Amino acid sequence: MTYPTPLSRIAAGFNDGSVSALKLADTALARIHDEGFAPGAQIFTRVYDASARAEALAADHRRAAGLSQGPLAGLPISIKDLFDVAGETTMAGSVVMKDAAPAMEDAPIVARLRAAGAVITGKTNMTEFAFSGVGLNPHYGTPGNVFDAARIPGGSSAGAGISVVKGMAAAAIGTDTGGSIRIPANFAGIVGFKPSQARVPLDGALPLSSTQDSIGPLAPTVACCALVDAVLAGEAPRILRPRAPETLTFAVARGLPMDGVDDQVANAYDAALKRLRDAGVRLIELELPEIAEVPQLNAAGGFSAAESWAWHRAIIQTGAERYDPRVLSRIRRGEVMGAADYIDLIKRRRRMVAAADLALRPFDALLMPTVPIVPPRIADLADDADYTRLNLLVLRNPTFGNVLDLCGVTLPIAEPGALPAGLMLLGRNGADHDLLDVAAGVEALVVRTHAA
Repeated sequence: MTYPTPLSRIAAGFNDGSVSALKLADTALARIHDEGFAPGAQIFTRVYDASARAEALAADHRRAAGLSQGPLAGLPISIKDLFDVAGETTMAGSVVMKDAAPAMEDAPIVARLRAAGAVITGKTNMTEFAFSGVGLNPHYGTPGNVFDAARIPGGSSAGAGISVVKGMAAAAIGTDTGGSIRIPANFAGIVGFKPSQARVPLDGALPLSSTQDSIGPLAPTVACCALVDAVLAGEAPRILRPRAPETLTFAVARGLPMDGVDDQVANAYDAALKRLRDAGVRLIELELPEIAEVPQLNAAGGFSAAESWAWHRAIIQTGAERYDPRVLSRIRRGEVMGAADYIDLIKRRRRMVAAADLALRPFDALLMPTVPIVPPRIADLADDADYTRLNLLVLRNPTFGNVLDLCGVTLPIAEPGALPAGLMLLGRNGADHDLLDVAAGVEALVVRTHAA
């Protein structure tokens, strides 16, 4: 696999005139048409040929005229199939919404991308209604993993990471309710950033869980993610300030996050920890009681079941047969949850969030494997029982960050040529800038597949 080019290098070529935005767009669009709509394995659900070329030409004209440009000027960006784009129906990886009214306006994050000069190439495939971590989709097909097409891409932002690796976008925008940015980034061997839940506006994004949904980038490097995150959050881009290794203290998760870790992931993770330790980073083992409590909180379906049922219940009454049965069964878990159950969830989570935040204050981040296993083979999920077991295992570690209201980054740590493995750094809520600074320094020490 050829590692994708960082945004800074693409932008430098555009800014100095060595490549036009139109050339960048045409190259990305050609790759989408070549591979993005393969029958039964779609990476994209929609492509924006005309508008992308128009946006690219506008960027070229502004550059030629010497006009100021946005921080993403001329850069091809893909967006997940659950964001509103004015004039079209938001499908969210489903066929259920095909008769819904078109969006009246762009989602705020889409508007911010356009204002920053991004060239939006299309919408990427996803698990129906974002409700799984494996990335399977019976309506549009499941795109194969970039390392091995017989393996899952991860989800729910299934096409997002693939679009970056295959040059269909310089960066991708996904959502993350229980790992749906970090899992596909991990399985694509790139970086994914899940911001603090309230950092980026959720308006115009079809919800899974309004309590846990967040919006963020999948991109080649931490610096790429930081640049795109700033745009999504409505901030001016800032220069990352990587921390010196000897100033860092990390909590290293023990207990549940390490259960069931396969040998390939364990070897890559242990090697990454050794590189950190050898560089002078202080590592302290920590077993958080709140992490062990997360499966109990989610035992009856948690916020995702309760809040998705509230959103879908009227549609299900008349169109249940149009849903992916595996998604429908998870949504229906919320049907039996009452108001008291939901209030109990809120109270319990509030206590867990406060306790975890207190425990993590002495540390710069909490470390664990992003996903405890390498991507399973698609065929291994054919049986419903195996699907449920593997989906829960893939989601397990990333979900800790959503339930405990943390921000998180996944870094690729596998050796070149190996199946992907990721190191996840979880930071305290609201400490997004600090976590990105820390992650940039860690990236330089542990990532083996690119020059950070």
